[in-house]
Amino acid sequence: SRSEVKPLIGLYSESGNGKTYGALLLAKGYVGDMSKVLMIETESGRGEVFAEDEDVGGYQVSPIRDDFSPEAYGAAILEANKDPRGFKALIIDSASHEWEAAGGVLSLAAENEAAGKKGMLVWQGPKMRHLREFMLRVLGTPIPLVILCMRAKYPMRQGIVNGKKDWVRSEILEPKQAEDILFDALIHAWIDKEHNLHITKCSKDELRFVFVDGKPITIETGRRLAEWSRGTKAEPTDADKHFLTEAVKAIAAAKSKDDLEKWAEENAGILSTSPYKAAIREDYGQALHRLVPVAA
Repeated sequence: SRSEVKPLIGLYSESGNGKTYGALLLAKGYVGDMSKVLMIETESGRGEVFAEDEDVGGYQVSPIRDDFSPEAYGAAILEANKDPRGFKALIIDSASHEWEAAGGVLSLAAENEAAGKKGMLVWQGPKMRHLREFMLRVLGTPIPLVILCMRAKYPMRQGIVNGKKDWVRSEILEPKQAEDILFDALIHAWIDKEHNLHITKCSKDELRFVFVDGKPITIETGRRLAEWSRGTKAEPTDADKHFLTEAVKAIAAAKSKDDLEKWAEENAGILSTSPYKAAIREDYGQALHRLVPVAA
């Protein structure tokens, strides 16, 4: 049975969309005591702006400056593991520096290329260092919760412009990190300008009850994650019960198939995570049968 799962959560967004604060809210709900939360901070002090925040203040900070090599991150994680305060949540903000900043993987590959190395030899060493010193440290830490905050971009891709091939800006936001981050994360998601979460990978469908797609991360999100990690069943919230009541009313009030489909489309995100979704869908099916009777 599931007991004390150690979640690895990846959050990415453009600058200013709230991934740092969202990570802190998640850690607060998961741990409770913010003195047990450590942030490995690489953003020139910006990760400390919430240190006295009424809701999430009191967390500890371990800064990385100038050298953003995989080894620098690995050393910071090892120090966190040995810290006598016994941290319960680790936030790395930002993991993107390990990939693209001075001393990071891209920088190491550029140095190899400048030194005359060719082909796979350009990337072999930097990627091995990334795997050994960063990823394996992240995955191997005994700290129960790890949250990776990453910068994001809309990459350029080839498309058709005015009937000709050209480079165009992708409409899909991607984190500035290696692909193995996405493969190894239990869940990863991007955050929009309204601070709403959009899930891009969910290893277990039941986690969609923990992280509500299209809604901001809250302290309650962290509490639900802690319950799930311990293998305990999360109790329906007042919001869940309210949605059930409103769904029953809306379905009963529908006058046509179009009314039902419009309601379902507008509430698809909430319905997909509702603990009452089976009952609501059964009610929906009965209403649909009533409004569109099967021909004899």
